[in-house]
Amino acid sequence: MNITPAGAPTPKMPFLEPDIERALLRAYIDSANDGIFVLCDEMKFHVANPVLAQWLGMSEAELTAHGQRIPITDLFGSAATASQFRHQFAAAAQGQAVRFEVEIRPPRGDTRWVEIGMNRVHLEDGELVIGIVRDTTEQKMLQTALQHLASHDDLTGLFNRRAFRQRLRTLVNAQHAGAVPHALLYVDLDQFKVVNDTCGHAAGDELLHQIGMRLKKLAGSADLVARLGGDEFGLLLHDRPIEEAMKVARSLCEDVAAHRFTWDGRPFEITASVGVCAINRDIPSAEEALSAADAACHVAKDQGRNRAQLYSEGAASKDKRQEMAWVARLQKALEENRFQIWHQRILGLRDTDDADGVHVEMLLRLVDENGEIVAPARFFPAAERYGLMPAIDRWVIQHLLLGGECGRPHQGMPAHCAINLSGASLNDDRFLVFLEDALRRTAIPTTALCFEITETVAVANFARVREVMQRLQNFGCRFALDDFGSGMSSFSYLKNLPVDSLKIDGALVRNIVEDAADLTMVEAIARIGRALGLRTVAEFVESDAILEKLRAVGVDYAQGYAIHRPAPLAADPAPQPGRKG
Repeated sequence: MNITPAGAPTPKMPFLEPDIERALLRAYIDSANDGIFVLCDEMKFHVANPVLAQWLGMSEAELTAHGQRIPITDLFGSAATASQFRHQFAAAAQGQAVRFEVEIRPPRGDTRWVEIGMNRVHLEDGELVIGIVRDTTEQKMLQTALQHLASHDDLTGLFNRRAFRQRLRTLVNAQHAGAVPHALLYVDLDQFKVVNDTCGHAAGDELLHQIGMRLKKLAGSADLVARLGGDEFGLLLHDRPIEEAMKVARSLCEDVAAHRFTWDGRPFEITASVGVCAINRDIPSAEEALSAADAACHVAKDQGRNRAQLYSEGAASKDKRQEMAWVARLQKALEENRFQIWHQRILGLRDTDDADGVHVEMLLRLVDENGEIVAPARFFPAAERYGLMPAIDRWVIQHLLLGGECGRPHQGMPAHCAINLSGASLNDDRFLVFLEDALRRTAIPTTALCFEITETVAVANFARVREVMQRLQNFGCRFALDDFGSGMSSFSYLKNLPVDSLKIDGALVRNIVEDAADLTMVEAIARIGRALGLRTVAEFVESDAILEKLRAVGVDYAQGYAIHRPAPLAADPAPQPGRKG
């Protein structure tokens, strides 16, 4: 062993000759997986590594030939892309580090999406701009597919309810600013159940597809057609007075009635009931417009079906009375403690996932006046519309973490549990203060708690949700994005939200055995989760076949009737016989 004597100068690294340095630099450039270029102030090539030359369909010699060098903008195949590049290049030439994404269509290369980063390099002979080009085509295609999935109905190809509501909100808000009136049509098929029950779901799906196409043909180029759910459709008629909207609604009824649907040689007569609502200054919100049109549609059904009904105060009164009745029932249930906390087991799909204890999601049930158990799907809409969700969430926290009036936590608590928080509660400062106080007082290890927040709430209230997450993380709590994939518009927010898990929307999970597209989406989300270090949980797992598919694509956890049916929390949360974990 060569030991330097004490006090001797430290040996220096060997000096590299300039030629050697250039050779090493060139070797690095040529071996890079990304495209690399060096441009002069005229945006002409001085250097183009093999990867970039291959993408552009030209050799480096062609790109950098003396006296014949080609400006990089000549190879983009798009005037818009070239203009964007010139703008970013000018910023880089001024010393700014820039990064942007564009689509390139080289005349002799393949079309692809790329991310370009550029910086200025100062040399003795002048200044150049160096750029790194990364192929983002696969990510862009995946994002586009998920965006389409988030805004479109798989069966009909029409817009889905979420996209419809967003457009409706835009039109309602424009009315408050004095824009021209629009109209909303709510369409419900009258004989759909007969087709579905007698011929099966395949026949029902085909009928929905055919009706959706007919509605699309009736709509104008500026109008929006959506499937709102089941056999219900919505049309937003842009810049249409109510008189014209009623004509469209009547024509729609006539067109659907004229349609002859046949399945296995059996003909069916199909009709539709249509509710019409003017979108004007009298409509305070998109939710009110949709509720009014829905109420008018019910009146059309009550009056004999196969007709159009214009919304009036009388048409909406029944629906309003029903919702207000739910409000009163919920308030009384809160006063009388007529709620129950249930649980559903979450199964780890890898051998190590359950090593740290049982995982469950906490669920809520209402016990009605007759002692019957009521699922939240029946009363949550009214609770959300009339601001009762913070009170309901408060009840859950009180009884789960503090043991209600007993002053101790629920004895049925598992090792790890997920608790849902509503958007209204997240925006309520008083609720957040209450929750933080409960976390300080509870005897339950706060590290065992995972709060679930729906993706749509997280995106719509990004700054607030992030603030709440950061405050509750101080207690060691974790977070999951619920219904992930149902309303996704971008992945960028995932990098900026301190979430630990993604709960894949059950609408994507339930058909993965038969539907290759759904399976691909679930696999993509699992890959995203792994890349970001997040656990993935699949909901609505209703068969062993689905369970095996989830294991195969790398999903971490599963939840659904195939694993454990919801039960009161006092019941043993252990998995059913024969189940792993």
